[in-house]
Amino acid sequence: MRRALALLPLLIGALVAGSAPAAVGPPRLLGLSISNGGHPFLGDTRQLATVSPNGDGLRDRALVRFHLDRAASVELQVVATSSFGRPPTVVWRVRRSLAPGPRALTWKPKRATPDRTYLLRFVVKGKSGSRVYGFERPRPGLPTSGLVVRILGVDVAFQQRGYPVGGQASASIATDARSVRVQFFGYRGSGSPGELDAKTGASAMTPAVTLDWRGHRAAPHVVDFGPSESWPSGLYFLRVTTSDRRVGYAPVVLLARRPSEHRVGVVLPTNTWQADNLRDANGDGWGDSWNADNSLQAVDLRRAYLDSGLPDRFRSGSGAVIAWLNRTGKQVDYLSDDDLAAVSSGDALRRLYDLVVFPGSEEYAGRHAYGVVRRFRDLGGRLMFLSAANFHWRAERKGSTLRRVRPWRQLGKPEAALVGVQVTATRRGGGKAYVVQGAGAEPWVFAGTGFADGSTFGRFGTEIDATTRQSPPGTVVLARIQRAIGRRSAEMTYYRTAAGAQVFAAGTLDFASALGLPAVAALVENVWARLA
Repeated sequence: MRRALALLPLLIGALVAGSAPAAVGPPRLLGLSISNGGHPFLGDTRQLATVSPNGDGLRDRALVRFHLDRAASVELQVVATSSFGRPPTVVWRVRRSLAPGPRALTWKPKRATPDRTYLLRFVVKGKSGSRVYGFERPRPGLPTSGLVVRILGVDVAFQQRGYPVGGQASASIATDARSVRVQFFGYRGSGSPGELDAKTGASAMTPAVTLDWRGHRAAPHVVDFGPSESWPSGLYFLRVTTSDRRVGYAPVVLLARRPSEHRVGVVLPTNTWQADNLRDANGDGWGDSWNADNSLQAVDLRRAYLDSGLPDRFRSGSGAVIAWLNRTGKQVDYLSDDDLAAVSSGDALRRLYDLVVFPGSEEYAGRHAYGVVRRFRDLGGRLMFLSAANFHWRAERKGSTLRRVRPWRQLGKPEAALVGVQVTATRRGGGKAYVVQGAGAEPWVFAGTGFADGSTFGRFGTEIDATTRQSPPGTVVLARIQRAIGRRSAEMTYYRTAAGAQVFAAGTLDFASALGLPAVAALVENVWARLA
């Protein structure tokens, strides 16, 4: 213990910048600060600078200043952090041999540098050893000992996740371009006219409108929009394109003109989208997501998404289901998680809908929403889960933040009792085929697919679900991936209740990515026809 205590002052000295020089030990960087050359964006500090490498001369560089107490080799590393299980990436580095005194280093990012935050890590080496600043894991309430650069592209975020059709929708836009073009895109039926957006797969709903942005180049600005009353309920994207060709998107759910306009409700996983969003709002260089920082107390529901504004895995998840719904002419009401939570009771939800579909991972649900869906099921309502890890965490909204509480199974409400399965393992990449084993028990599921017991299809396994002892009696395993992740198997299931409820669960996070396969699309069509 005495040996550990003796090392503590050295560890503290290695992390704290700005303290007085020591007579012994490695060289120090004192007074570390950063700027973009005199054009701060809202939120910039001496530890955080916003840079937009578009070549206009406004915010094209990050300028690091410090005082070196002794001659040393100083290496500056620009680091992109990621989620758990993925190593950080050094995107740029420079090493200089410097004399003592006031010094500066400059990073001029390339135009194609992804817009996000980057941690700056400094490795200082001298005759008496080396010292490192920056790149700690997230520390609640404590800043990094290094510096952070925020690359600004176009950050776009609606102030709410859902708005009524024909109502006013407000979006925050942050960019330092001189002008922007705004345009709405949506998912319409197969063969609909209009420009197709390559990134979202959505079609143009409006012409592009140009806005003068010269008065908003140093802070976000909110713009009000009025989506047409003629648009159907659905998911839409606002696309913002700057005069220097940067592009950002923001998703928004437009609600039906009146509740229960159709007897099928589709709940988009807007809580999970933000919980998985690695956008760094607090400026510490790490994504504000429980996938990157388990100590995080809450996530901000109003953040713009990374990847130019698309939720994580959107095209292969919820987006694939939305495309299938439109391609097959399904008439549904779309809801966000906020809209589901606003339904007063399970009885009210049952009066509104016969079937509720969850196209993506409905991982985070509050106590009220969980109770509403369970009561809906108990009253004979049908449920369709086309992803995995559904109703895994209890998470409560407070204002504009979502706070994670505990897994539902630890609160005496295992999700398998509702969904039929619950998440058992997580892994990115890879995947194995489902093997059919329920064709004899539920032949209608596989009608017209060409599948029989023993048939295989797809490659899945990013996150997987399986039955437990808490699964409802009579739950049928339709297909299984043996040892999908390690020794864990994935299971696709179906169960019915005496009250008339029917519940289908796909069992894998990436199931929707196979909807382009005719046999898989036929399977989902069979389930839809029975449940709807």
